[in-house]
Amino acid sequence: MKKVAVIVSALCMLIAPLAGIAANPDQDLKDFRKYFTEKFPSVPLQDFTNGVYSVDKASREQWEAFEEFPPYEIYVDKGEDLFNTPFKNGKTYSSCFTKAKKGIKQNYPFFSTKRGEVITLEMAINECRKLNGEKPLKWKKGKITHLSAYIAYKSRGHKGNVKIIDTPESMAWYERGKKHFYAKRGQLNMSCADCHYYNAGNKIRADILSPALGHTSHFPVYRNKWSLKSASGDGMGTMHRRYGGCNKQVRAKPFKAQSEEYRSLEYFHTFMSNGLTLNGPGVRK
Repeated sequence: MKKVAVIVSALCMLIAPLAGIAANPDQDLKDFRKYFTEKFPSVPLQDFTNGVYSVDKASREQWEAFEEFPPYEIYVDKGEDLFNTPFKNGKTYSSCFTKAKKGIKQNYPFFSTKRGEVITLEMAINECRKLNGEKPLKWKKGKITHLSAYIAYKSRGHKGNVKIIDTPESMAWYERGKKHFYAKRGQLNMSCADCHYYNAGNKIRADILSPALGHTSHFPVYRNKWSLKSASGDGMGTMHRRYGGCNKQVRAKPFKAQSEEYRSLEYFHTFMSNGLTLNGPGVRK
């Protein structure tokens, strides 16, 4: 018993200094970017926004063919119609997103000091609806992706500008997202980092794993896989739909879309691509 107490005491002495080390998001960003630019030295930094197509020539050729007639264009148009269609009270989404047509997605998600939580673009869209007496939209697909696709399209050319506010509350959200990214889960005992950091560029079955750098720049995305599952052929999906799919693939129970867990992950994940130019919406396999 005495030996156990000594061991526990020693462990506490080792852990205590680490607990006092403040998180450094700016250094995390530098290290994250350095890792990928050194791993893929022939890939220009901005090209990482093209996901797996930045690191695999054959996949890129297929993707470029898709981009000649992008399947997401129709949903950008639908999103524009929705954005400009008046609510029952006569107002439109412009009453909430006054600068949307000039580009706002680069600032999402953000930490609200007033509310003490991370706000995503989809969350803001539904809050705008409720503020104007409308019912919220479903989180992962459908009209909410059409609206976010339109907003993303109007934000093309802007550089990611997610800010991590240096407060205990904001840092707690950031750290939670970082922990989720690197933590193993599910029956396959895998993390986001296992696939999209350590093994980026490697094959898993017939697919090549995309680098996490630039991941968030092209959402929402149109996936051919999702299109085949949809009766209407609508293959659009939000980032949280993709998070849930990844969790299922490692046989882990997914969190709910717009849960604190996924919002914190999005907060960290998006910050890791800060400074890269947005190119959403995108098309993926």
